[in-house]
Amino acid sequence: MSLFLGDIHFWLYNKIILAEALEKDILRLAKEKGFNEALLKKESREKYGNPTEGKELETIIDTSNIHGWLQEKIANVETRQSFLVTQLVQEDKNNIVEIKALFANQGKTSANEVEKALNTPEEVFNYLNNFVIEGMPCDRVNEIIKSDEQEFVWSVTTCLHRPYWEKVSGDVEVFYILREAWVKAFVEAIKGGFEYERSGFTHTIKKS
Repeated sequence: MSLFLGDIHFWLYNKIILAEALEKDILRLAKEKGFNEALLKKESREKYGNPTEGKELETIIDTSNIHGWLQEKIANVETRQSFLVTQLVQEDKNNIVEIKALFANQGKTSANEVEKALNTPEEVFNYLNNFVIEGMPCDRVNEIIKSDEQEFVWSVTTCLHRPYWEKVSGDVEVFYILREAWVKAFVEAIKGGFEYERSGFTHTIKKS
C-alpha cells in the first residue's frame, strides 16, 4: 500500500466531509423534532465510529493503509447517516419530507461551487462524482449506457449502500429517495441548463 497521499485520496476525503456535513444537518433536524440530539449523536458514534470532523487528512489518515482507512470512513459515515435517518423516519414517516429538503439544499449548494457553465450532460455527471459517495473508485459501479451532446444515461450495477441500511434495520429505498433529491437539485442548479430523472437504477441527465 502506498505511503503517499495523492489527489484521489483528497478527492475521496472531501466527499466524506460533505457527507458528514449532512450528518450534522440531520442531527439538528432531529433536535427540532424532539429527539435528544446528544444521546442520538453518542449512540451513532459509539456504534458506527467517529466522524473525521474535517481535520487535515495528513494528520489523521493511516498512511500504512490509505485505501482501507478511506473505505472504513466511507462505511462509517454512510452507516451513521443511515442510522440517523432511520430513527427520524421510524418516529414519523413524514419526516422524510424535511430530510429530503436537507439533501436537496446541499445538492444545490454544491452545484453553486461549480462556477463555470457546463456544456454537456457528461460534464455534469463528472462533476457530480466529485461530491457524492458511490463507493471507492475501484468499485466501478456506474455503467455508461449513452453519452452525447444532449443526453447522458448511466446504470448503477451494484447497490453498495444496502448493507449500511440493513445494518441499522432501515430501508435502502429511503436512501435512493434522498440521493435522488440531492442529485436532482445539483443537476438543475448547474449553469448551462440540465434536467435529471431516475428510473430504478438507471439515471439520465439531459440538456434542457
